[in-house]
Amino acid sequence: MVALVSQENIVALARTGRHLQRYSKGRRQVVGCIPYRYKISQQASVKDAKELQVLVISSQKGKGMLFPKGGWEKDESKKEAALRETMEEAGVRGVVEHELGHWSFKSKTYDTYYDGYMFPLLVQEELDLWPEMDFRQRKWMSVSEAREVCQHWWMKEALDILVSRMGSKPQHDEDQKVVTSSLS
Repeated sequence: MVALVSQENIVALARTGRHLQRYSKGRRQVVGCIPYRYKISQQASVKDAKELQVLVISSQKGKGMLFPKGGWEKDESKKEAALRETMEEAGVRGVVEHELGHWSFKSKTYDTYYDGYMFPLLVQEELDLWPEMDFRQRKWMSVSEAREVCQHWWMKEALDILVSRMGSKPQHDEDQKVVTSSLS
């Protein structure tokens, strides 16, 4: 059976609570994405005119900007959780690519450590309505702007890895396994 979900009903799809959250050795497992796109400027050569842009969101507490991330739940793969969190928090969907890395960090809010995993997400759709649209602002910006405003050191490291990866490989890897959103 296939269920069609309208964009208006997508706000109701957000998961809440932590009863399905994954923990490993006492550390909460979180996943996130760096949503990106290429802005094509009006120059003679399309190859030279591509500018990488990334999407940042405001913190729910209103203190700075970050990339979307949240809890990895027991019934999801890391990529599925990253895609879900990105749709819930930033209102974008697309192709989740190969993991950027794994970081251990201490929560600024709670006196506990987390394990964080980040993925690049090539944005294919920007939603008008999304679950956390009333709590977060989203903004496309250049990599250097995002690096300045991002409040987490480990997310900045993930961004650096993404930029390095983009400069060292073809932009479309046909052999790469990806997860795309099944919500339509």
